[in-house]
Amino acid sequence: MVFVVATVALLLSVGGGWYVTRGVLTLAARSVAAETPTPDPETAPGVPPEPPVGPTSPRAVAALRGGTWIGFLERFAVTGLVLVGDGTGVALVVAIKGLGRYPELRENPEASERFVIGTLASLVWSAGLGLLGRAALGWWA
Repeated sequence: MVFVVATVALLLSVGGGWYVTRGVLTLAARSVAAETPTPDPETAPGVPPEPPVGPTSPRAVAALRGGTWIGFLERFAVTGLVLVGDGTGVALVVAIKGLGRYPELRENPEASERFVIGTLASLVWSAGLGLLGRAALGWWA
C-alpha cells in the first residue's frame, strides 16, 4: 500500500505539476499583457509592436533553459521529502535551486518573474500532493 500511494503521489506531482505550472504561468502572462499598452497603428504608423513581455516571453524562457527538467526533478524531490516528513530537505532543494539560478535571475527581470511564479506553483502542487499522500497513509507525526 505504501508503494502504491507513494508512486501515485510522485507521478501526479511530476506529471500534473507540469500542467499546473504552465497554467499559472499562462495566467500570469495574461495579466502582464493586459497591463502593457500596445501602440495604435493609426497614431504611430510604422512602429513595430513591442515584443511580448512577462513570464512566458521568449527572453524569459531562453534565460531559464532547462527549467522544465529542473521542475520535474524539483517536484519529485519535494513530494518524496514531504512523504517521508523531511521539511529540512525541502528547504535545501529550494535553496539549491535559487542559488543555481541566481546568475540568470540577477540580469533578467522577466526570468526572475518566471522563476518565482513557476517555483511557487510547483512547490505548492508538489508539497500538497506529498501531504495528501501522508494523509492517505495516516503518517501524521
